[in-house]
Amino acid sequence: MRVMGVDPGLTRCGIALVESGAGRAVVALDVDVVRTPASMELPDRLLAIYAAAQHWMDTHSPDVVAVERVFAQRQVSTAMGTAQAAGVVALAAAQRGVPVRFHTPSEVKAAVTGSGRADKAQVTMMVTRILGMQQAPKPADAADALALAICHCWRGPVNDRMAAAAEQAKLAQEAHRRRLEQARLEQARLAQARQEAVGQ
Repeated sequence: MRVMGVDPGLTRCGIALVESGAGRAVVALDVDVVRTPASMELPDRLLAIYAAAQHWMDTHSPDVVAVERVFAQRQVSTAMGTAQAAGVVALAAAQRGVPVRFHTPSEVKAAVTGSGRADKAQVTMMVTRILGMQQAPKPADAADALALAICHCWRGPVNDRMAAAAEQAKLAQEAHRRRLEQARLEQARLAQARQEAVGQ
C-alpha cells in the first residue's frame, strides 16, 4: 500500500510518500515541503499547495492520502490556514478518486513513538529509525508528513475495518427497527380487523 502523508500548513506543507510491506515494514519513497511566503495572496498560496498535491498524486499514484486532522489552536488564523491547506489537498485527492483519511496528532505520535504526548524531536527520531534513514528528515514538517504516512500504514486498515463493522451494525439495527415497526403495524391492523368483526 502506498500512502501519501500530508502535514498541512500554509507556510510549510509537508508531503511524503511511503510504501508498506510485510508486517510493519515501511519504506520511504519521497518527501518534500511545499513553502509559500506570507507575502503571497491566500488564493495563490492555496493554489501552490493544490498544484503540488496534484503533482504528487499524478506522479506517485498513492492508494490513500493521510492528512493530519486540524484542531483549534491558540491562533485562529493559523488553524484556519492549516484547515484550508488540508482542504485543497483533500479536494485534489477526491478529484482522482483517492480516499482520504484523517489522523489526530496524538494518534500519529502514539503510533510512531508509543506516546500520544511525544514532542517533535521524539517523532523525528522515531521516524528516522523506523525508516532506516541515514539523516533525520528536516524540517519538522517533513518528519510529520512521514509520521502521518507511517501511522496510516499501521493503523489505517484496522480503522477502516472498525468503521465498516460499525456501519454494518448500524444498518442491521435500522433493519431490525423497521421489522419491529412493520410487526407493530400488522398487530394494529389485526386488532382493528377483530374489533370490526366483533362490531358486526
